[in-house]
Amino acid sequence: MNLSSLALVRFLPVETHFGFIRMRAVSFILSLALVLGSVAAFFTMGLNLGIDFRGGTSIEISTEGPADIALIREAVTAVVPGDVQVQGFGTEEDVLIRVGEIDPEVINPLEGFEALDAAQAQQAVQRLVTTALNEAIPGVSYERMEVISPQVSDELRVAGATAVLVALFLMLVYIWLRFEWQYSVGAVLALAHDVIVTIGFFAVTQLQFNLPTIAAILTIVGYSMNDTVVVYDRIREMFRKYKSLPTPQVLDMAINETLSRTMLTSGTTLVALIAMAVMGGAALEGFALALIWGVTIGTYSSVFVAAPLLTVTGVRRDSGDSDN
Repeated sequence: MNLSSLALVRFLPVETHFGFIRMRAVSFILSLALVLGSVAAFFTMGLNLGIDFRGGTSIEISTEGPADIALIREAVTAVVPGDVQVQGFGTEEDVLIRVGEIDPEVINPLEGFEALDAAQAQQAVQRLVTTALNEAIPGVSYERMEVISPQVSDELRVAGATAVLVALFLMLVYIWLRFEWQYSVGAVLALAHDVIVTIGFFAVTQLQFNLPTIAAILTIVGYSMNDTVVVYDRIREMFRKYKSLPTPQVLDMAINETLSRTMLTSGTTLVALIAMAVMGGAALEGFALALIWGVTIGTYSSVFVAAPLLTVTGVRRDSGDSDN
């Protein structure tokens, strides 16, 4: 079954003739504005770092029956200020409670102490939470308690940033070996564009930025690269087939020939992600929204950034004569 027979799920006509390369100046200006705006938002507004990246307390509990997440959240937020995350995991009885690092000066009056250091403050958080849960949830048991120290949080931040940079570097090497260096520069610039704009999205929206967000960004890198490779493969094929046509015309033809596939893949992916964002609850909301934004930006960059950049990097027409 080919795309022409899928009339009910067709996003675009099978044959399109959009002039993407003619619009490259507009798309480059738009992308540059998004990148600069994202960088400005990052430095002025900052990221709303989650517990993974700024420290806090993690408590796993089990209840005698199905856990009442709303009641547990109400009990915890009533005794400790700041960022509190309550989510189910595993069975219906298992709950993970995470409380962001709290300033000792806030905990002192709650605990009746004149002064607490950071470690003592987190221990005080554990006492406050367990006392509140014992009163609100009969039969609650505590499976695990741990404190995520600022040092561990710093290490996680470095590890997350390193993972993203290593992924970009490996993509650069792969595209260089698979195609030519001109392609690899275009692909990595497009990927860097996607990552920066996604980070800017988190800075503007102030959604929590945590380890699942890093996983989402790495997923976006892979998704966007897959789209870009499909377009680049078709461009190389078209260079073989139409040796006498101008490069911009060949690029337009290649983008248009892959456009239905690109939009169909993105559309079906977005349907699943929107369902995850709507029905997945608070635990999955940030992750799903990051992927929704990333898939949208990744699709845009594959069509309007990665391919048009080949006119800037000066791709060789004879690079289509061999399977590098």
